[in-house]
Amino acid sequence: MEFSMPIASSPVREARGVASDNQAPRAPSGTHDVLAPESDRWIALLGIFGSLAQRYGFSMVHTPMFEDVRVFHRGIGEGSDVVGKEMYEFTDRGGRNLALRPEGTASIVRAFVQHRPAAPWRAWYATPSFRYERPQAGRFRQHHQVGVEVLGSADADVDVEVITLAQRFFEGLGLTRFTLNINSMGDEHCRPSYTQSLRDYLETKASELCKEHQASHENNPLRVLDCKRPECFAVIEGAPSLAEALCDSCRTHFERVKDGLRKAGIVFEINDRLVRGFDYYTRTTFEFSSSALEGAQNAIGGGGRYDGLVELLGGPPTSGIGFGIGIERVLLACDAENVFDIAPEVPEAFVVDVTGGERARDIVERLRDAGIFVERAYDNKSMKSQLKSADRSGARMALLVGEEEAESESITIRMLREEREQVTISLDELFARATTTGSLLP
Repeated sequence: MEFSMPIASSPVREARGVASDNQAPRAPSGTHDVLAPESDRWIALLGIFGSLAQRYGFSMVHTPMFEDVRVFHRGIGEGSDVVGKEMYEFTDRGGRNLALRPEGTASIVRAFVQHRPAAPWRAWYATPSFRYERPQAGRFRQHHQVGVEVLGSADADVDVEVITLAQRFFEGLGLTRFTLNINSMGDEHCRPSYTQSLRDYLETKASELCKEHQASHENNPLRVLDCKRPECFAVIEGAPSLAEALCDSCRTHFERVKDGLRKAGIVFEINDRLVRGFDYYTRTTFEFSSSALEGAQNAIGGGGRYDGLVELLGGPPTSGIGFGIGIERVLLACDAENVFDIAPEVPEAFVVDVTGGERARDIVERLRDAGIFVERAYDNKSMKSQLKSADRSGARMALLVGEEEAESESITIRMLREEREQVTISLDELFARATTTGSLLP
């Protein structure tokens, strides 16, 4: 599924370029590092999505980040901007023509064709994708997506389930300022006649289109409907309606989708200019947009049905539908709405050992085995230095090991966030508390 990723706020660190030979290396231009505490949000987001996908019957699938270039040439379309201008293609040392994955769907479909799992096959994924675009506010050359694909069912109710899953995911993050647009692009029976009608219309308005589509509208007129430039947007306002060109079968399918969404309590708007950006889409297309994000780059997820893609990649006739959601984009929407602010996890305890570190090493291992989040200092630092580290860690308590504790096989508990008298207990009692109650306090 197609997305361009925005620059997320700190501590996601975007690279500005490649260092010169006498400078320390930096991440490549258009990429970014994700550090804590932002990475805690990624972990939580992936957990929410994975749990929700599993509840809907999806299993995780992981595919290579590079594929035979034909996977994307056939799947996305030779004439698309992604294939023609943005895809990272290379020849490996064995002379094979490969490409870094620019989106998630084609690779999942290739895996389906190769392994032939029982249909309907429900797959979810979390993956990096790569586009060679000019780095700027709103775009990364490596971005990340979560998504789902269902292969092997043409049932409109599957469309409803897939869209509902995306809706519930956004709701689970706390987002409220988003809208859902849906459309039907028709199929191989009704779309060709519409495409010709649109081509004829655009030919009369060719001089008013943006420069890119003045040259390309004849080859793929549907792409003009997806153009966000003001020139094309003004022209398509008067274009023929795709909804009016649907055949009875596509119209029935779309009515079933709309009815299912209403029954699920999902509000949507019909946008008969919504065609998405790839050649493989048929029938249902959909897109979620956030009003909390400014400008035209406000889509936070979308997808659609692609009933001919499996055949394009060498498989049998197989229906499919799926979506992609940009992780960076949806987190930016969360920031704009002030939701999904994950508090970083802090340790329950911090072991301060001034007897050489061996006892800290053994104590933290025993407590971690019991399920306690515990940290320690290293390098034989002083008591003062270790207590400073304990305070910075956010730990609730410090577990002190001095010479007296070492000799008596005990530990002194000093609370760091509340007024309570420090106490000394045996290590056996400490470990018993950890294993029986999951707490270090009585």
